Amino acid sequence: MNQERFDYRTGILGSPAEVDAAEWNALLARQGQPTPFLRHEFLAALHDTRCATPDAGWAPQFVTLTDERTGRLAAAAPVYLKGHSYGEYVFDWAWADAYKRNGLDYYPKLLCAVPFTPVQGTRLIAEDEIARRHLAATLVAFAEQADVSSLHVLFPTADDAAALTGLGMMQREGVQFHWLNDGYRDFDEFLSTLEQKKRKNIRAERRKVREAGVTLRRVRGEDIRDEDWRFFSRCYRQTYREHYSSPYLNLDFFRSIGASMPENLLLVIAEYEGKPIASSLVVYQRDENGGGTLYGRYWGALEHVPCLHFETAYYQPLEFCIEEKLAVFEGGAQGEHKMARGFMPTVTRSTHWLAHPAFSDAVARFLESETNHIHSYMHELNEHNPFRDPDHRDP
Repeated sequence: MNQERFDYRTGILGSPAEVDAAEWNALLARQGQPTPFLRHEFLAALHDTRCATPDAGWAPQFVTLTDERTGRLAAAAPVYLKGHSYGEYVFDWAWADAYKRNGLDYYPKLLCAVPFTPVQGTRLIAEDEIARRHLAATLVAFAEQADVSSLHVLFPTADDAAALTGLGMMQREGVQFHWLNDGYRDFDEFLSTLEQKKRKNIRAERRKVREAGVTLRRVRGEDIRDEDWRFFSRCYRQTYREHYSSPYLNLDFFRSIGASMPENLLLVIAEYEGKPIASSLVVYQRDENGGGTLYGRYWGALEHVPCLHFETAYYQPLEFCIEEKLAVFEGGAQGEHKMARGFMPTVTRSTHWLAHPAFSDAVARFLESETNHIHSYMHELNEHNPFRDPDHRDP
């Protein structure tokens, strides 16, 4: 092997602005699963609108490898120094509590992830497998040399996870619910594949929304007006208010991605008597060879209408997937109720390294037990397949 291929210069960057956006996006486009959330525009928007900054407990420490021969970006990873575990969706609060009870500091920790975004995709953005392996080794070395308790890589691809576990990181599994497009001609054809009870319930839910006098419209990113963003932001904040929580994102963030990546955005707006009352925002990515993925992200309502959440956040996006021939609809974190609407369980991954040997051993034992539970849970879920054909969508 040519040793020259390993001649990389490492960078630890305190802001997305410190890396060239065109180079970052060009590298991302070469990946197997280039989600829109890894686009430079998305990460920069999080930083520039102060949603993911040191003041919010998200201090960027982006790791880059530059090829010394060409001067081009060869690999990169979105890494943050975290002072808490909010906005991650892979929960390690119990680990942090165990550290505290033993008089140890769990924070700061290093996190490789997209803030506030439980979406699986590449985390080790690299020009080839050599660069990917070198980047993985650089991340682990960075954690070992830094004054941190741990390193966590959330929602990586299987290839990324393999590169990281090959260096000794522990793998953790989770479950999400994804809908797969079987080439349906329309929503009714999709419904025809479900069990009668599930089909009947969905039709009843949609009918309740219609009979309540609510109408729906879909607005593509380039057509979203500022008044639409202001309304959506109110809905988004209302969702957090109802859960007695603080929203992670702000209006400036939504305006920013609306301006910089409109081709990836779809806003669904529900109206009653001409007045908007609810909305959802989904993000999608088209594949070069056709198909693509839609990601359910944010939802909120200012008025309560029975079943409006399902119509706005699921059924309208599902119709959009069918019309646009998108292959997958990833429903986001949690939610067994999604199975009744045709979403099937899918395993997600994260990888973890802990500096403290005793805690690392304890977490390894916990993850072994948890993984067995996840596999049993997946088997149980698949036993309740919502499709008429029991083998349909069984991964």
